[in-house]
Amino acid sequence: MWPAQHHFISTAFEAADALFVSVLQCSEAPSAGQIRQAIDAAVRAFGASGCVARVAQEFGDHPETAAARMRWARAAAMSAAGDLVPEPRYGPDFAILTAA
Repeated sequence: MWPAQHHFISTAFEAADALFVSVLQCSEAPSAGQIRQAIDAAVRAFGASGCVARVAQEFGDHPETAAARMRWARAAAMSAAGDLVPEPRYGPDFAILTAA
């Protein structure tokens, strides 16, 4: 059996694209965990570049609905990832540099 693979999303835009093309609907009021699972499933299914291509296709075919879905996807992806991003930790040298 293969180990579980975690597909790394390098930018918030990639996460939003993956969520945009996922089966998850904003009307479902998904939890952060459901959003992260949907993003991972979309990246596994289509790859990051495949997600981008599907987003472009939707904007070409249905621009009136794609814009609203992308606004939701960006906000939802950012909120779901918020608890995964650690607070920045700066050393004492950084405090000296910013005080100057």
